[in-house]
Amino acid sequence: MKKLKPYMMPTAITVGAVFYKFFTLLSFLTPYLIFAMLFLTYCNLKLDRMRLSRLHLWMILIQIFGSLAVFLILSPINVTLAQGVMICVLAPTGTAAPVITGMLKGNIASLTTYSLVSNMVVALAAPVIFSLVGSYQNLPFFESFLAISQRVFVLLFLPFALAMVLQKFTPAITIKIGSFSSLSFYLWSLALGIVTGRTVIFIMQQNGTSHFIEVMVAVGALIVCVGQFLVGRGLGKQYDDTVAGGQGLGQKNTILAIWMAQMYLNPIASIGPGAYVLWQNIINSYQVWLKRKSL
Repeated sequence: MKKLKPYMMPTAITVGAVFYKFFTLLSFLTPYLIFAMLFLTYCNLKLDRMRLSRLHLWMILIQIFGSLAVFLILSPINVTLAQGVMICVLAPTGTAAPVITGMLKGNIASLTTYSLVSNMVVALAAPVIFSLVGSYQNLPFFESFLAISQRVFVLLFLPFALAMVLQKFTPAITIKIGSFSSLSFYLWSLALGIVTGRTVIFIMQQNGTSHFIEVMVAVGALIVCVGQFLVGRGLGKQYDDTVAGGQGLGQKNTILAIWMAQMYLNPIASIGPGAYVLWQNIINSYQVWLKRKSL
């Protein structure tokens, strides 16, 4: 299975794109897969080892206010473009980020702390932001906020709460569940195939004039991907936490971002995080290659 892992991402994307009709039928599984991935990750959390830092505060501010700034700058050009790039900034840190951080000899504890904080903040902020800029704008704000909160907050907060309750009352069971955390990778691969299938459906349903916007969204995702890795590493360097800064800000939970875009924004905006999957994995592969070369 270790030999197959490097090929799982392109395989999942290819299979999802080719058999898009089948995978679209499985789209109802996406929130459950995200829940399971987060739950398996949180079962290994040790809260007494987690420490918030000023670096984490700066990254959260960039994540929230940076996403709003991107939307305000790009929305006069095209709202779909603005939504697609915005979600690439707003999305929380990916569940696999601690793994890459370890491979790069970074501070795993720092990155794990930020990953948790990032997900919790998005659980609170996303309903507000989507109510203002998403497809629920025709509803009264409070009604829109509640409709989105019911899904986003539960999806991101409940796995953490459940894992903490199990750690408190059944630690042995929690340790056993945490030992299966490697399953997250395969759940991620299945979810990637599903969201790829849904994205292909949306692209095929568009007319020719939409293709230019789709390309622009993908290019915008590339720019913010490179920018977030660079800014994160620059900030991290100021706090002697370069790797965790880069991975915390640059590596995103793209499965969650695609799902949120398809649920609450223009579905074509999901091309942004869909392309981000490719861009961040290219950057991470290059970083790991450089690190191994230097050893």
